[in-house]
Amino acid sequence: MDLRKGQPLVACDQKRLVGIFVAEIGEIISQRRRGDGDGGILNPVARYVGQRHLPARRSQGGNGCINPLVEHAWHYSLPLGLRRNAPYGGANAGGKALIHTLVADTAHSRFEALGLDPTIVTIGWFSLKWYSIAYITGILVGWWYLLRLIAQPGAPMARRHADDLVFYATLGVILGGRLGYVFFYAPDMLLSPGRILRLWDGGMSFHGGAIGTSIGLILFARAHKLDWLRVHDYVACTVPFGLFFGRLANFVNGELWGKPTDVPWAIIFPNTGADVARHPSQLYEAGLEGIVLFAVLWWAFWRTKSRYEPGRLVGIFVGGYGVARFIVEFFREPDSQFRGTFIESTGLHMGQWLCVPMIAGGAYLIATAKRRRARVESIAGSESVA
Repeated sequence: MDLRKGQPLVACDQKRLVGIFVAEIGEIISQRRRGDGDGGILNPVARYVGQRHLPARRSQGGNGCINPLVEHAWHYSLPLGLRRNAPYGGANAGGKALIHTLVADTAHSRFEALGLDPTIVTIGWFSLKWYSIAYITGILVGWWYLLRLIAQPGAPMARRHADDLVFYATLGVILGGRLGYVFFYAPDMLLSPGRILRLWDGGMSFHGGAIGTSIGLILFARAHKLDWLRVHDYVACTVPFGLFFGRLANFVNGELWGKPTDVPWAIIFPNTGADVARHPSQLYEAGLEGIVLFAVLWWAFWRTKSRYEPGRLVGIFVGGYGVARFIVEFFREPDSQFRGTFIESTGLHMGQWLCVPMIAGGAYLIATAKRRRARVESIAGSESVA
């Protein structure tokens, strides 16, 4: 069969097949809503179909149709970034799937094209990573915001306490985050304790970090004779900064990617085991856990009396994070180490199971906050707030 000589594509219902092909292309183009117009996709396809020599075989279905096949050995660069695909009549692909593949490859960005590099600079043996900068930036911005919060009447601590608090919180984040990762996601590391200390290899758990930070804050409050629950309220308002920068760093590292999808903003990440477009779930988390959660806490602190009801702000944070993470996990690729385990059989991810007690605990703190309200004595001065 040679399309350049005007030979028919099929020997049975040519008009029906061409109609299906054109309708499918039109549907995909309208869904993509590309800014460069239909011609950006359709013209190269038309030129390719019109110019390429496609071999054919008789269908085994007994309907007299000829099955067009895509050659397995192309000797030059193809339009639209075409790759080798199984034949239309093959076991792994059909005509519709192939058409979707042709268009999807042009509509989605490749991660490499974004020009992102996990390493900022390398000097000899030392490498400065964006992930490290994210941690440092989150702590510094959080500390700056905390100083603004405790400057308001009725604060549970003074400026002199804030500096010590940063030390306790940072230690809790690092130790809790690492140990949480080991116990929740990689218990096999307990057999090789030396691996636990290799923080530069990656592996931190937010849920572990939250537990570690909470323990650190309780020890800090006891050492300074402060109300530990109200200290949690103020610190909770600063955590979304670290979450936002941390998720951006996950994206720069090209890790913790989402499930395969064909949404227009999907990205083809490297090292996924399959060259397919996926949800940029890291950005979803940065938006929900960082921006949205911060906005809710900002409103609760500055526009309501929540800071005078011990436990309400930390309840909003804990419950809000749990809900946000639970939702995003539906778009995130499940952890490979849980394949074939009870966790996978439940239909939920490990991250979602860890969020269930957070949601319940947050709801309890919010519901019971008003009964804990009492006259709040300011640590920084003599003014009291009812």
